[in-house]
Amino acid sequence: MMALPVFALLMVAEATVTSLRGHNVYALKDFAGSMSQLGINIAVRLAIGGALIGLHFWLYQFRVFEVAAGPWGWLLTFVTIDFVFYGYHRAQHRVRFLWCAHVVHHSSEHMNLGTALRQSPTGPFTKALFYWPLPLLGFDPLVVASAGAIATLYGFWTHTEVLKKLWAPLEWLFVTPSHHRAHHGSNPEYVDKNYGNFLIIWDRLFGTFEPEMARVQYGLRTNINTYNPLRIAFSAWLKLFRDSLSARSITDLCGLWLRPPSEQAVGLLSKSYPER
Repeated sequence: MMALPVFALLMVAEATVTSLRGHNVYALKDFAGSMSQLGINIAVRLAIGGALIGLHFWLYQFRVFEVAAGPWGWLLTFVTIDFVFYGYHRAQHRVRFLWCAHVVHHSSEHMNLGTALRQSPTGPFTKALFYWPLPLLGFDPLVVASAGAIATLYGFWTHTEVLKKLWAPLEWLFVTPSHHRAHHGSNPEYVDKNYGNFLIIWDRLFGTFEPEMARVQYGLRTNINTYNPLRIAFSAWLKLFRDSLSARSITDLCGLWLRPPSEQAVGLLSKSYPER
């Protein structure tokens, strides 16, 4: 949250540059929708942040390894967090109840730094499901928090059209705006690609990399067409719960929650569900 004034200045600069180029990437209603999600997300994180860090410290006393302190330990923590984020992000696109939180971030049809701040109010809960093993593995909760904050700051600048492709070695190793623009595309070739936050090598290793070639169409394959903050935040969850009431068995219910959002799981998924 301390970085918000810097983010605001960068968004003003981005809006100015793109406007001077004759291609303003901001739309007022869409930007307001993004900021509404940011506000709710901050409130949620303030409410549960203490409990989550407390859980990490409690788990840390049962650690099975001891990650060394100092610069190398911090770097190992950062790279490990980046790998965990890759797995978490990939699961968000492939597991429907996780997608219900993540769809908020993809619901904008614009790519700008404001979209980077379009974060789900339920995202902190789903993220906690993937990060709790870190203290058990010996990663200091305070180091995890600081490395995670730097990782979040890095992810902000990749949400822009101002910067095109960078120097080839950087494009090969790190996540760049070009990679992340493709990730936000609803073009068939871009769907479920480029999950990385800092290192793009995870996508290259696990077969989820796709370079930006064709012009990116931002948003969802079925867009939500609303700027209502509550509908942006919770409409996907509401559809999931409604579908769950129609489940004929535990197997059907598990399929509804755990199968990819793009699948018509056991014939019960709402056809209006916002697919990735």
